[in-house]
Amino acid sequence: MRTDLGELGDLDALEKVVAIAGLKLIEAGCAAGDAARGLAERGAEILAVEPDAAQAKKNRDAPATPHVTFMEAGAQALPAEDGSADGVLFFRSLHHVPRELMDAALAEAARVLKPNGFLYVAEPGMEGSHFTMMRPFNDEYEVRTLAQQALERAAAPLFGEAAQYVYMQRPKHENFAAMVNKFSSLSYNPIARELIDQPEVRRNFEAAKTDDGYVFEQPMLINFYRGTI
Repeated sequence: MRTDLGELGDLDALEKVVAIAGLKLIEAGCAAGDAARGLAERGAEILAVEPDAAQAKKNRDAPATPHVTFMEAGAQALPAEDGSADGVLFFRSLHHVPRELMDAALAEAARVLKPNGFLYVAEPGMEGSHFTMMRPFNDEYEVRTLAQQALERAAAPLFGEAAQYVYMQRPKHENFAAMVNKFSSLSYNPIARELIDQPEVRRNFEAAKTDDGYVFEQPMLINFYRGTI
């Protein structure tokens, strides 16, 4: 049974589960680095790694953020010493790890953690209006399921403590064109515009219209582990 944390942003949900100020953290699959910068603002020291070469270069070339180091690396080969990190974080990134490397990525997280360190994995659930809207052009049901299976199979045996949580997010898009632009321009997960702009997607998108833009629901699933065995 997952403990329901309510409607929260990613970092607020994290801090409901574990205090991060003053900790040395590694974020695996940091994308554009928004979470990493937010973690630094909350008092953590961050090594943020991204396997996509184009995005990793953008991160390194961006203006420096105090207490954040960006590097290009996959989750299965973290550039960190054994037992050196207080926590390893995956925000919506485990399901993007190639399926044949998911177990290795979770073992790698355990390798770099201090004895009482933690692994925090936040993954989008396989339900909600945002998932429904995106599924015709970016069906992640299988890879999200594989990520949950990998956690049960490969992460749980590595740690002495485990807990599960759920929280709700409400992704917002200004309009259909803005949504298409967003998802067709990601170098680490590019999707052709013509795959996005189709009648079923438009219908599901319009169903989320509010007076404040287009607002969707996306449950987020947290798996939290502490204390490597």
